[in-house]
Amino acid sequence: MLVSILHRATGDGMAVVGGILFVWWLAALGGGAESYNAFVDVFTYSTGKLNALGWIFGIGLSLAFFQHMMSGIRHLVLDTGAGYELKANRTGAILTMVGATLLTLLFWGTLYKDVIFAGGN
Repeated sequence: MLVSILHRATGDGMAVVGGILFVWWLAALGGGAESYNAFVDVFTYSTGKLNALGWIFGIGLSLAFFQHMMSGIRHLVLDTGAGYELKANRTGAILTMVGATLLTLLFWGTLYKDVIFAGGN
């Protein structure tokens, strides 16, 4: 039941939050350099690295994406008629959350491997 709720919540969250950010980004892009720089400054430091708000939105949206994707794959398997046994269903539900977490860590680890493995330089 938790995975079903997460699937709906992540889909709605990506649609609403991601949609608002995308429209804001397009408006800032269309508004010129000053408008775009103001948008970028909300999520980054002057050095170009993400600030706390940038990390929260970035990790939050990517975790929502991977959770929604993994849950969708689980539903695709269920649509084939497999995985309805209680143990298999529970295992699949747990794997969606574990998989989404691991994919998010892998994604951000790949993006910021120089920061993570080089001590932030």
